[in-house]
Amino acid sequence: MKRWMVFALSICMIMILASCNSGSSEIQNDFETTSVPAVENQPVTENESGDTSSDTDATDRNILVAYFSCTGTTEQIAEWIVSETDADIYEIVAADPYTDEDLNYNNSSCRANQEQADSSAHPEINGEVEDISRYDIIFLGYPIWHGQAPKIIYTFLESYDSSDVTIIPFCTSHSSGIGSSAENLHSLCDDSVT
Repeated sequence: MKRWMVFALSICMIMILASCNSGSSEIQNDFETTSVPAVENQPVTENESGDTSSDTDATDRNILVAYFSCTGTTEQIAEWIVSETDADIYEIVAADPYTDEDLNYNNSSCRANQEQADSSAHPEINGEVEDISRYDIIFLGYPIWHGQAPKIIYTFLESYDSSDVTIIPFCTSHSSGIGSSAENLHSLCDDSVT
């Protein structure tokens, strides 16, 4: 399963990098490069019929893809992961939707810049995941804003008990790397989260 996830996320990264060269002159604020988490090799076993499989079959796992996307780029990756994993999908939507002006990073007083600079910012989410405890794996997608996940992702993680779950972050960015976003998000989770 882990090898498959690394393969799937690697393909995702290749698709994004290829789209960088598509010649589009439109700048999207959350255009993204994908970060693939390091995954250890999982032992392969042989079953009674002689087939080989990893210790944990994907069909034995309940998977959720939760994502936040303002321009649709992260949404495209989330939908691709869903199509490859047959996961459930949940869009993280701000109760107060972001406008183009809210995302104007050239304006230091735009909403996105203000939220990222405010450690206490926790934008409210419209809706919730029903029975999140049934999921073993959560793919968590977001754009990179100033080297970090948007604060609404913090709200999402702090809204649920994610004990004993595996969270696989995937992110997109126009210009910033993943920075310490994964480590910062992990600090919001229970110690049992992988």
